[in-house]
Amino acid sequence: MPDFDIDFCETRRGEVIRYVQQKYGHDHVAQIITFGKMKARAVLRDTGRILQMSYGQVDRLCKMVPNHPTDPWTLPRALNGAAEFRREYENDEEVKRLVDLAMQLEGLPRNSSTHAAGVVIGDRPLAQLVPLYRDPRGDMPVTQFDMKYVEDTGLIKFDFLGLKTLSVLQKAVQLMKRRGIEIDLGLLAWDDAEVYQLLQRGDTVGVFQLESEGMRRTLAAVKPTNFGDIIALVSLYRPGPMDNIPLFGRRKNGLEAIEYPHEKLEGILAETYGIFVYQEQVMQAAQILAGYSLGDADLLRRAMGKKVQAEMDAQRQRFVDGCKEVSGIEKAKANELFDLIDKFAGYGFNKSHAAAYALLAYQTAWMKTHYPHEFYAASMCFDMHQSEKLAVFVDDLRRAGLVLAGPDINHSEAEFSVEETDEGLAVRYGMAGIRNVGEKAMDAIVAEREANGPFTSLEDLFKRAPYGSMNRRQLEGLAAAGAFDALDSNRARVMANADMLLAVADEAERSRNSGQAALFGGDDHAAPALRLADVPPWSRAEQMAKERENFGFYFAAHPVEQWRAIANSNGARTYASLMQNGVPGGGRLPATMAVMVEGVQRRKTKRGKDFVMADFSDSSGQFSASCFEESLVPSFVEWAREGTCILLQVELDAPSPDEPPRITVRSAQPLSEVRQAARMELKLEIDRIEAVSELALLLPRQDGATGEVIAVLRTGGPKEPTLRLGSDFQLDAELVDRLTMIDGVRNPVLGARRGATHLRLVA
Repeated sequence: MPDFDIDFCETRRGEVIRYVQQKYGHDHVAQIITFGKMKARAVLRDTGRILQMSYGQVDRLCKMVPNHPTDPWTLPRALNGAAEFRREYENDEEVKRLVDLAMQLEGLPRNSSTHAAGVVIGDRPLAQLVPLYRDPRGDMPVTQFDMKYVEDTGLIKFDFLGLKTLSVLQKAVQLMKRRGIEIDLGLLAWDDAEVYQLLQRGDTVGVFQLESEGMRRTLAAVKPTNFGDIIALVSLYRPGPMDNIPLFGRRKNGLEAIEYPHEKLEGILAETYGIFVYQEQVMQAAQILAGYSLGDADLLRRAMGKKVQAEMDAQRQRFVDGCKEVSGIEKAKANELFDLIDKFAGYGFNKSHAAAYALLAYQTAWMKTHYPHEFYAASMCFDMHQSEKLAVFVDDLRRAGLVLAGPDINHSEAEFSVEETDEGLAVRYGMAGIRNVGEKAMDAIVAEREANGPFTSLEDLFKRAPYGSMNRRQLEGLAAAGAFDALDSNRARVMANADMLLAVADEAERSRNSGQAALFGGDDHAAPALRLADVPPWSRAEQMAKERENFGFYFAAHPVEQWRAIANSNGARTYASLMQNGVPGGGRLPATMAVMVEGVQRRKTKRGKDFVMADFSDSSGQFSASCFEESLVPSFVEWAREGTCILLQVELDAPSPDEPPRITVRSAQPLSEVRQAARMELKLEIDRIEAVSELALLLPRQDGATGEVIAVLRTGGPKEPTLRLGSDFQLDAELVDRLTMIDGVRNPVLGARRGATHLRLVA
């Protein structure tokens, strides 16, 4: 019997299992046991521990055994294929004893657990059919036979899988409903031109099955124009069949003529441009060419998949005879067709499976095209605790020109949401998406806010906060992320007064529990207002570092952004723009980048020379690059430790236009040093004369500084005077931020001049 794989909304999978239990009876439904096997490294460790060998020695031996998740090595294979492991085995009697004993145990069951999705349903109590096991961690019985043997008893296996994409789509529909928009995804037209334009651009971050970097390049190359193309790409983008993607794209776009293995196959291969893609095509080919029934054609497909020689020989003879009888195809051509079908049958994909996934891919692409705010909010709701995924969504959202509003105690929900602002729609960051901030606690805060109105001050917030909804870690996470900015914009002050604020919450909770009213009756509004100890606000760099710590990525701005004027004046390009344009025609391309050093690993070339693999980031993404300049190796180690922003001269190397370019560093210099050698210029407008004295207090003069400040006085007259306030100022982006707070100062623009070039950054 076949097994049934059914995908359900991730958040409601438990309901399906409970339904099945109620429908068929609790004693008719069970989960399936799985056995963890003793694999090569694990059995070495277990055996070494029993033999009381030193941990260091056993660990060293384990690391000699190759460990590839997709190609696990056994101990006998390691003895034959890993020379260093073989030497240890031959030269050390203790190691030989360890390995010999471990090989006897390798492959035996080590522990039991429950299959993640597998369920069996019987027509009678399962205890009459299979032995059962009670997992102490669950309330359902579990079969003592694993999934391979449980099918031999005649039971049908159901895989009830929780699919996150279904949950994302459901959440997006709910968010749309809040705005009064109701949509039935099952009724979407499949020929929406805007959706296919999005796919052709490769703008598919977050789109089911189509979001990997390789798939996005594939979409841009193939340029799908109909639903069948999506089904084919979902099927082809796997190891093996993906070799046919370039041919598929060329034939689809008319760059190469479509050829069919035999004219009778045109009807079944036309939709895939003459290429076998689906299992169904293999079966139909056998039916059309050799007269197979569909049942027998499925047996042929299975035989081709298993590659059992005797079975293949019998099938070949039957196929050749059938081709002669049904289609008049001679033996040589029939054997050629059999070999061709055999080649594709090994990795042909089930079309109905691919079509179901293609439908979800289309629905998510449609949502991203037409309702991007709901798409991003829903997607981020289900990746709230994976900061790397959130960073990708945030970057993609901003690149799409959408507004992401920061967390706000008076506007945010626990999850991500869509909010209508004065400027239009915005995605509002969910408070539970901040590290160390619990979802249930934030739900309680939101419920209090919705029941009794917005919080008017920090004191009001902590007096009203439900019990357990605010502890030190949550307070610090929310404060550092800016969730309290509407109540107190000085995040450093909130953090410094954490103990006092938590004491207010504790006192309020004690008062609520005691049921005592204020001393003179009425409420306690007459109590003196809470006075927080004052501390200076964080610098821009400190605030960004705190945001990185609590969001898991740079939220408001990347540290490189404070050097944007210098970066632009040196012709620096972002990582995203370089990857988008690639290297024309393959080959090599020099480029300049402004980045922050995130991490570094020292390595050695085959000739023993030092080089580094360094991790970098800028506002558009993260990437790795190698640097073979030995003089820079110590500098990179120091820059990584300090998180230094540097200017890189790099070379992009693309072996072919289809591959992402590799990046090699040729030279590097801290941006702080680059700035010292550049002349900075700050232009601003003043429309209130009192602002001049405040401006003078904020502008820092410094010996050796070369920054020039030019102010235009907005008098409203025909000729507005321009003032040169000096040329010995130390200018940076943080200063520009402070100047924007002065009432009467407008449009501060920081620029860097290199010769005749004058590039500017509007802050």
